[in-house]
Amino acid sequence: MYKLLIVDDELGIREGLRDCYPWAELGYEVVQCLGDGKAALDYIERFCVDVLLCDIRMPRMDGLELCREIRRRQLKITIILLSGYSEFEYAREALRYGVCDYILKPVQYEFILNIFAEVREELDIRYGKQVADDKPVGYYEQIVEQVMRYLVENCQTASLDEAAELVSLSPNYLSKIFKRKTGQNFSEYLIEVKMKKAARLLQDVNLRTYEIAEMLGYDNPKNFSRAFKAYYGTTPREYKGQERGQ
Repeated sequence: MYKLLIVDDELGIREGLRDCYPWAELGYEVVQCLGDGKAALDYIERFCVDVLLCDIRMPRMDGLELCREIRRRQLKITIILLSGYSEFEYAREALRYGVCDYILKPVQYEFILNIFAEVREELDIRYGKQVADDKPVGYYEQIVEQVMRYLVENCQTASLDEAAELVSLSPNYLSKIFKRKTGQNFSEYLIEVKMKKAARLLQDVNLRTYEIAEMLGYDNPKNFSRAFKAYYGTTPREYKGQERGQ
């Protein structure tokens, strides 16, 4: 479990953040909820904290001042800032201190889940915790292989969101893992799967181009033809002619 510190000057918000999310399932232990940056810094000096979820506007020491102190002391804490203010200068200054993410209030439930799932995966990689979490060697390779099989078997309707749900990762994090392991973006690989299947289907003289387009999830045959030509350098009609020896 990664140790999570929640800091917000509004009691209802910090208690809501503490009580309304499945932190244990996400891999976190909420070690403390505090009301200002000074109290948070005092806590951090005494106890281990892996992740800080912190409001920007607070008394005594605000979130940005707290970030400055954490970076000045070179503490390895992942920081996620909360704010009810959307002014760009807050986000820009926050990024200067290595803040992982910046969330505007009111917070969306699913958004929090996705961010903390991504952070957990990043921390797992940083600390080499795939074996420690009972994940076998090559865990992420297995995830990528599973996603590849899903794409081959469901290329007509496949989507990043559905693939991410299949392997219990956020779409953004799955996209990063897929790119890292294959060298291709998710969408690029999906197009490759579709085009290779299209080439096989075009060998069947009984199938028309629009039928193949529908089988691959293209509503408009022209979009399919453009995608095929971009991939193979020839149109489906020309490709079929070449296969017949014409």
